[in-house]
Amino acid sequence: MKRVILLSILLLSQFGTSQLLKTDGQKIINDKGENIQLLGLGLGGWMLQEGYMLKTADFAGPQHKIKEKITELIGEDGMKDFYQAYLKNGITRQDIDFLAKAGFNSVRLPMHYDLYTFPIEKEPVKGQNTWLEEGFEMTDNLLKWCAANKIYLILDLHAAPGGQGNDVNISDNDKTKPSLWESIENQKKTIALWKKLAERYKDEPWIGGYDLINEPNINFTGKNPNGTDEMSNAPLWKLQKDITAAIRETDKKHIIFIEGNGWGNNYNGLIPIWDSNMVFSFHKYWNYNNDETIQSILDLRTKHNMPIWLGETGENSNVWFTELIQLLDRHNIGYAFWPMKKIDNIAGITNVKITPEYEKLLNYWKNGGEKPSKDYATKALMKIAENYKFSNVEIKNDVIDAMFRQVNEDSTKPFKNHQAPGKVFASDYDLGRMGSAYLDKDFVNLWVSNPKKRSEWNSGQQMRNDGVDIYLCHDSISNSYYVGKTEAEEWLQYTIDTKFEKNYSFSIRYAGKNDDGIRLEDASGKLLAKVSLPSTGGDENWKTVSIKNVPLKKGTNKIRLHFESGGSNLNYFEIQ
Repeated sequence: MKRVILLSILLLSQFGTSQLLKTDGQKIINDKGENIQLLGLGLGGWMLQEGYMLKTADFAGPQHKIKEKITELIGEDGMKDFYQAYLKNGITRQDIDFLAKAGFNSVRLPMHYDLYTFPIEKEPVKGQNTWLEEGFEMTDNLLKWCAANKIYLILDLHAAPGGQGNDVNISDNDKTKPSLWESIENQKKTIALWKKLAERYKDEPWIGGYDLINEPNINFTGKNPNGTDEMSNAPLWKLQKDITAAIRETDKKHIIFIEGNGWGNNYNGLIPIWDSNMVFSFHKYWNYNNDETIQSILDLRTKHNMPIWLGETGENSNVWFTELIQLLDRHNIGYAFWPMKKIDNIAGITNVKITPEYEKLLNYWKNGGEKPSKDYATKALMKIAENYKFSNVEIKNDVIDAMFRQVNEDSTKPFKNHQAPGKVFASDYDLGRMGSAYLDKDFVNLWVSNPKKRSEWNSGQQMRNDGVDIYLCHDSISNSYYVGKTEAEEWLQYTIDTKFEKNYSFSIRYAGKNDDGIRLEDASGKLLAKVSLPSTGGDENWKTVSIKNVPLKKGTNKIRLHFESGGSNLNYFEIQ
């Protein structure tokens, strides 16, 4: 009896004062009964790399192909040294501290199984499992950092043994070997891995749950009795049910997240729900942010009286992010955005800076030519690994602002502290929603909804993630960027502080192939001044025009620059 009492006290101390998650009907709640909406970020690109994250997609999509390319240049040992540095720098305590400070309450860890166990073909004894400490230690450390920040860690098997789908990049699927669905051995290893993880983390309150199989995408064969293919997902449901049973042998507490076929969204043929603490996960990219696009998953939630979770989303504009989160908030749906780090990333909360040396490697891999030396390639790759450190990444405050502040308010904030007199670069327009901080006519990618509307939103893919098109600038004076691809009646707003109420002159640095004009207005629409922008004969044939007697009040001014015809490019304006 004493042992039972002591055990009860121990469990109470672990979970009674913690925030252990569980399901309650269609909600996720903590142990106090409070509704918890998971505001999360996926740590994509850390344990598992996809080619587009490293800019190798044109010639090496899945991770094993990327490793082959690296090995070709610096050898097997060099490749391992690079990955050791890459994994060490990719996610650290600093990253998790930053996420918590930004406002996230959870992270989703995309795991590659090969950090935890050998592939079946490399097992010393066929049918047995060799456990590798590397992946478990990385997960242990991540969990400590999450617990210290009181945010949840959701484990996500992103690359299952053998690979779980035909999209080889997302699961590092090697088509020369049997897939997860073609190999009983791979399925057994998957089940064993989850059992091992559950044994290790069963008493950890800041584990938010287990996301069993990321984005399965496979065409299963089979018909149900009436001839339809609703039962074609039977192997997926069976495996997830078997994984759940293995987890529940040791862990009765943590949430199980299940994903449908077709990148998480196809729940056809779903068998009777097999666990009382389970959540449906779906993924959402590149479509409209309205009830219609999520109606099927809302119906699934209602039908089974279970919570739903948007386990992966992102890779779009700030406008799309804000509108999506507003939609999810209305329906009490948690989420995990994707990804945290990638090279040349404007659509994430951080950017890993590319280097000229790494670009030379990419060019060689893609186009051939003179092979870089081993020493050159090693230094180039190790520099990229160094750039993955949190202290070296570029924080994307515009994305963070769109995901948190802009969800609830339409006010604007200065992107930088602009003073008059002074120089204001065009790309440093205010932070805020479209229609409040700027107006642009191409501001979202709706590729899945309508292929004709596929857009890069920021066509220059530089600096910021709004609809404003920003390009690299080569003018003699610049902040490295200019605003281009302007259209009639698009505008940009700048917050400018002045010490005196007086008239100022504006010198506008611009370029363009066609004639255009700019109107200066305040935020209420009052016209302050206007100026013509005659053609300069080219996109970067920069010239300067001046406007005199622009009235600015003392204190804070919100000035909008309206493009009258469009087509002009804007580098900066100087207030004197």
